[in-house]
Amino acid sequence: MINFRYLLLAAGLLPACSALAQTVPAATTAVAPATYTVTGRVTDRSTGQGLPGVTVLVKGTNIGVSTQADGTYQIKVPDTGKMLVFSSIGFIVREVKLTGQQVVNIGLATDSKALGEVVVSAYGVEKRAAGIRIRGSGAKGQIANDNASYGRPFYPAPRPEPGAGETYASVTENGFHVAQKEPLSTFSIDVDAASYSNVRRFLQQGQLPPPDAVRVEEMLNYFQYDYPQPAASAAEPFRVLTEQAQCPWNPAHQLVQVALQARKVPNAQLAPANLVFLIDVSGSMQGADRLGLVQQGLKLLVKELRPQDKVALVVYAGAAGTVLPPTAGTERATILRAIENLTAGGSTAGGAGLRLAYDVARQHFDQQGNNRVILCTDGDFNVGEQSDAAMERLVVQERESGVFLTVLGVGQGNYQDQKMELLADKGNGNYAYLDNLDEARRVLVQQFGGTLFTLAQDVKLQVEFNPARVREYRLVGYENRLLAAQDFNNDRKDAGELGSGHTVTALYEIVPVGAPATVDALKYQPTPATPAALASAELLTVKVRYKEPRGQTSRLLTLPLTGLARPLAEASENLRFAAAVAQFGMLLRQSDYRGTATYWATAQLADGARRFDPDGYRAELVRLVKLAEGLHPDPAYGAR
Repeated sequence: MINFRYLLLAAGLLPACSALAQTVPAATTAVAPATYTVTGRVTDRSTGQGLPGVTVLVKGTNIGVSTQADGTYQIKVPDTGKMLVFSSIGFIVREVKLTGQQVVNIGLATDSKALGEVVVSAYGVEKRAAGIRIRGSGAKGQIANDNASYGRPFYPAPRPEPGAGETYASVTENGFHVAQKEPLSTFSIDVDAASYSNVRRFLQQGQLPPPDAVRVEEMLNYFQYDYPQPAASAAEPFRVLTEQAQCPWNPAHQLVQVALQARKVPNAQLAPANLVFLIDVSGSMQGADRLGLVQQGLKLLVKELRPQDKVALVVYAGAAGTVLPPTAGTERATILRAIENLTAGGSTAGGAGLRLAYDVARQHFDQQGNNRVILCTDGDFNVGEQSDAAMERLVVQERESGVFLTVLGVGQGNYQDQKMELLADKGNGNYAYLDNLDEARRVLVQQFGGTLFTLAQDVKLQVEFNPARVREYRLVGYENRLLAAQDFNNDRKDAGELGSGHTVTALYEIVPVGAPATVDALKYQPTPATPAALASAELLTVKVRYKEPRGQTSRLLTLPLTGLARPLAEASENLRFAAAVAQFGMLLRQSDYRGTATYWATAQLADGARRFDPDGYRAELVRLVKLAEGLHPDPAYGAR
């Protein structure tokens, strides 16, 4: 039997049982101090680029914000505030005296010592950023000099070494296939981006990520690309694009880019949303980088809600319960109050929580709307269904109702990436990892439509290679999205979903006819010779199948690619930047297929493809590549 008294206590909602409004404390006569607004921009002093995710804190208080993607910020400062503190891992902390000024622009200098300082303790490895000293204090701990990382990960008590105790699915990297024998390559799209923000978390803490934490396709699809929108008259909700150029890590090979650009639908025109926030409030979610970060992120999302949208709130710890029934988007104060009242404690009944959340979503299903459960957790389920297989069966069964699933992961040390990727994949949804408040803003505000509104479902790609022009090919990434050739035409086979404004980017490394083969010719079973085709002949044909959001029958699109591969320097900025991201992923994975790639060459390639960088994330990638170069034990990886 569910212990709702315990559940409501864990959620911080007692004494309310029937009405959330009863949880509002009685009015007091205290007067809030007068405030004024300070705005500004934080940049990297060495490059002038805006720095996203920098903590801006009013010293001596818990008032703080994170800078946005372009380095800008806005903070309400009480009249009593005397100092602003600017901090970010890898940069020297700066303090600015407040004398009533309303604009504060500053540049931060890099501090290599901050990333290299390691303290070995009984808990494992503890990283200390410049100016920040963490001391344990019961379950929550304190920041010793008020320099708290508000909106960014900070670790309330010593935790295990990053990655220790975390689970990642084993990835066996795609190899080369002979086009004569295997002309078809089939896979599901993947718009998840969790791997990139997780990799960023490791690097910013001064550590290389585990190889299996690096999924190249998720790194590729983290970024925006300057792809053209579908024509206004087009029936399809996305455009298919292809391009070919010289491969940067193996100049004798070619690189083919296959991309999808989904139509960007203005938020006001999106279908009504029936959203159920499913929040893990178990003991493992204690901390500002876990439940605290989830609360801040959901508050940002609530501000985007429209009158036609509805939100419910389900929590689970030792048991599961509904603490906020479906509530109109206009009732923001009520929704925010429910989010603010959450506290963590107890075991983790993830299966019970998922069942209840899907049940609430089905009860208020909108036939013309977007029905979705948003699960926020570190994935550490320990009550009820625990195995990946059991959770998969549960989600596969529930998705038949037409309710989609978004998974937002947080935390470290016990982070269950493998489980959460599986849930999102099987639940017709997407998966993001929140390493700071800026990432929560990117996922839930800037990509509101793409994250929460589906334009096409079960989107599959199949590429057929012409053996007269292609000797061998290799799909870079998408290892856990591969499909059998016959799955492409099977409308019962599940595949990925495409949201408003989403882009999908895939890269193939091609061994052209005439280039040295990666496999020796067979002696006893020789492959019949294929006459080399003219350059005007098709290199390959891309086929795409997709369904309408609630459709049962797929539609087919085809697009051939002809012509010759251009030198890399003449390729589009989209292809050059995607190549740099893929090369970075292969280096982090220590791939057998990395060829001549080095971190230095990767940074140069990415830095030369940053003209289109509306949010500053391409500049951030260059900084992360340089961090990785300094962390790698083999100097050959960073060779010029």
